[in-house]
Amino acid sequence: MADYHFVYKDVEGASTQWDDIQRKLGNLPEKAPAFKPPAYTPAEDESSAPKDQAWFDKKTEEELEDLEDDKDLDDDRFLEEYRKKRLSELREAAKVKRYGTVTPISGSDFVREVTQASAEDWVVVCLYKDGFAECGLLLGCLDELGSRYPATKFVKIISTDCIPNYPDCNLPTLLVYHHGAIKGTHVGLKSFGRRCTPESVALLLCQSEPVLNDGKGGDDDSSREAVMAGVRRQFIERVVKDHEDKDNDDGGYSSD
Repeated sequence: MADYHFVYKDVEGASTQWDDIQRKLGNLPEKAPAFKPPAYTPAEDESSAPKDQAWFDKKTEEELEDLEDDKDLDDDRFLEEYRKKRLSELREAAKVKRYGTVTPISGSDFVREVTQASAEDWVVVCLYKDGFAECGLLLGCLDELGSRYPATKFVKIISTDCIPNYPDCNLPTLLVYHHGAIKGTHVGLKSFGRRCTPESVALLLCQSEPVLNDGKGGDDDSSREAVMAGVRRQFIERVVKDHEDKDNDDGGYSSD
């Protein structure tokens, strides 16, 4: 008499009773887990989202400007003030990103890039010529200061493109502009002390005016004091590092 095995499938693709027995015996691999679709999450409705500080923090400058006439903000003075504060922060951040390097210019660019640009920002101009070691040293310092203080504009121009027949013995020369007028002139490396470093250049530039600006805000006096404090700290750190490097190069003390 024939022996029949009756197995059943509950749904398409489900395991049979025979398969289950074979898996227990180790003759078949484990069954793949049943597919479960991800839980449905409705999309967030922008119009129903609560207007709080976190909501404003996600907005771009253009979106914040568009909210100026939002009727929902008319009745909430705090949120309107916070909108203005965020808008001001974004504009300041965009301003900071404008500079950050030493930009080469030509004589025909001078009025636009220096005189007109200095209406809002401090502009430091380096008169130089290629092939002069002193010019290369100062430009290296300005490169570092430009990255540290991106809200101050740094430019460089061939000396004779800026001032015809400008004497090479005066190179390099720094010109400082603000509000469309020249505020300072520093001729030669001797202006920056015995050693020309980013710190010595920064100390000279900020001696009487808040020329260097890191873009973090504050009035002119507080900004200048913050910059000077930072420069003094960096100056001390550099001196300490130079002494440590010198001691390492000397190899310490030797005995006979």
